[in-house]
Amino acid sequence: MAPQEITTEGNTGITPVACTLASADRATQAGGWEQLAARAMTQRTETAHGVRISFRPEPGAENELHQLIAVENECCPWADWRVQTDAGQIVLDVHSTGEGIATLHSMFTSLQPAPVARCD
Repeated sequence: MAPQEITTEGNTGITPVACTLASADRATQAGGWEQLAARAMTQRTETAHGVRISFRPEPGAENELHQLIAVENECCPWADWRVQTDAGQIVLDVHSTGEGIATLHSMFTSLQPAPVARCD
C-alpha cells in the first residue's frame, strides 16, 4: 500500500493511514501474504470495521501469520491486527476506524483462497 494523506482517529489521537515500508520491503511483505494465502487461506471477508481472513491450521501457518502481523503492526499502526484460533481455523481480524476501514477493505483483495486438498 502506498503512503496516503488519510488520517484516522484512534485511542492515541490522529494517525496517518499509510504504510511506512520501503518499496522493496513492501514487495517482500506482499509475497509473504501471497505464500501464506496460497497454502492455507480459506476465506477473506470485509467487515464493518475492516477485514477478516481465515486460514487452515497448516503446519507453521499460525507462526507465519504472527510474523507477518509483527511487520504490519510496525508499518500500519492505524489498524488493530488480532489472531485467534476458532473451530479449527486461524482467524485474522483487522480493525480500524474512519478511512482506515476503506483502506483495509482494499487490502488483500488479490489473495486467493488455497485449493482444498481432495482425497479421491
